[in-house]
Amino acid sequence: MDGTGVVDRGPVLANLTGLLNEAITAIDTYEIAVRTELSKTLAPEGKPDRRALEAHQHAAHGFAWLVTYVETLRETANWATRLEADGKFTDIEALLSQILFGRYLADIVGGIPMNQGETIRPHELGALAAVDVLFDVPAVRALITEGLTPETTAAAAAFLPDALSRATVENTGEDETMAMIRDQFRRYADDKIVPHAHEWHLNNDYIPMDVVNEMAELGVFGLTIPEENGGLGMGKTAMCVVSEELSRGYIGTGSLGTRSEIAAELILIGGTEAQKEKYLPAIASGEILPTAVFTEPNTGSDLGALRTRAVKDGDTYKITGNKTWITHPVRADLMTVLARTDPETSNFSGLSMFLAEKPRGSDEVPFPADGMTGGEIEVLGYRGMKEYEIGFDAFEVPASNLLGETEGMGFKHLMATFESARIQTAARAVGVAQNALELGLRYALDRNQFGKPIFDFPRVSGKLVMMAAELVGIRQLTYFSARQKDNDKRCDLEAGMAKMLAARAAWAAADNALQIHGGNGFALEYPVSRVLQDARILNIFEGAGEVQAMVIARRVISERN
Repeated sequence: MDGTGVVDRGPVLANLTGLLNEAITAIDTYEIAVRTELSKTLAPEGKPDRRALEAHQHAAHGFAWLVTYVETLRETANWATRLEADGKFTDIEALLSQILFGRYLADIVGGIPMNQGETIRPHELGALAAVDVLFDVPAVRALITEGLTPETTAAAAAFLPDALSRATVENTGEDETMAMIRDQFRRYADDKIVPHAHEWHLNNDYIPMDVVNEMAELGVFGLTIPEENGGLGMGKTAMCVVSEELSRGYIGTGSLGTRSEIAAELILIGGTEAQKEKYLPAIASGEILPTAVFTEPNTGSDLGALRTRAVKDGDTYKITGNKTWITHPVRADLMTVLARTDPETSNFSGLSMFLAEKPRGSDEVPFPADGMTGGEIEVLGYRGMKEYEIGFDAFEVPASNLLGETEGMGFKHLMATFESARIQTAARAVGVAQNALELGLRYALDRNQFGKPIFDFPRVSGKLVMMAAELVGIRQLTYFSARQKDNDKRCDLEAGMAKMLAARAAWAAADNALQIHGGNGFALEYPVSRVLQDARILNIFEGAGEVQAMVIARRVISERN
């Protein structure tokens, strides 16, 4: 405290939340300027032009990254403002938020990394004049030049060692119920998952059924299923917290709940009352383990080109075709299968969704069902459930198991689940990034070189501080998407942004945590090697980063013109 009675907060900028909100106003103006300029090329007639978007992909995708940064900083500023109003905006929250703003604003001004080898710079967005105006805004200049400095990084680093005894470095702003859920699942992950996860990964073992059954007892599979359908009736925010903590332990356990989430949401959205009554309570209890069977070998993200067909024959449909990248199908009891019921179509309109039952298999006999065969796909990471290619040859499904008993609705049903799936994927990415932070921090504190812990070297502790700062942003964007969904508001844009950015942040955190381990990080015996492998898939599934960027760009240009 100085002679005026004002508390000295060290390197925390004065009136920080005010600066954050002033910066948001400035980057909103900058985004409008960029969008106006890009629209001349990408939407010359007022709506996005597909050919132009493809021809100018770098700029279009770069714009998606810009709006994602803007939305992330907005939710970080909103979080900081709420905490300050509640008297909970302490020095660590202040330091991490100003560091994140300093980094992301500098990226906006100088170049946003879309991945390790692609950067979008202002001149490529036609925004050189606008970016000069942005940098001249006092709040923006202060956050860039004073928000992220060696002094602020060192101050934030001083808080990190104590974070190993807590769930998060910062106060995430969640309510008491969410905090209790986090604590419960963090304890479970630490007791039952973390001690065994690396062995499961190295041996390519299934997550043991006793763990699956315990997760069912904890309510993981029925978390968001309404109480009247046998679930807990909680929202997507709770799903985020649970997925984050389970994925912090091991991405495989965090992802088990995704199968149930997708299947249950499909049934809730499009199922008949009989289908809801039959399947939802069993999914919620873990009695039925579902798997999603959508992707085909030659279609990838182009779902409209699916060729697997379902032909009605009396009271059954016979499904024939090939599917790939099917997660956890051997032990699943129910497949949500997307197939073409109208052979005259070659687009989304002829697709239908089926609730296809199957017996559980084993490694020895993976698919003990007539008309169904498959082989395992050996994968780099994301193990514990196993990936398969599946071939269907007149595989029979009762006509009553056509979702909603209506043909041609499959793509519409699937699209309605994308918001939840991407929110959940973002939460998994947050958990993986948190795991990387904890592994890197623990190693940095324990490893001594040149007479002191390597944590004392600024380029080591600085990496960890940036992980913690990015975790603030991706958590808040993910939770905002979940709250929007819980309030029945459209959130596919925010969910896509959260998924895209959280995937990049998780990969960066894992890569930097491995770097902190040095040569030991390259050794398979160290868990950080697994986390790096697991993190890599996050930018591919549930919408590859490039596809996600195009969807975001098209939406924003279309709706904000």
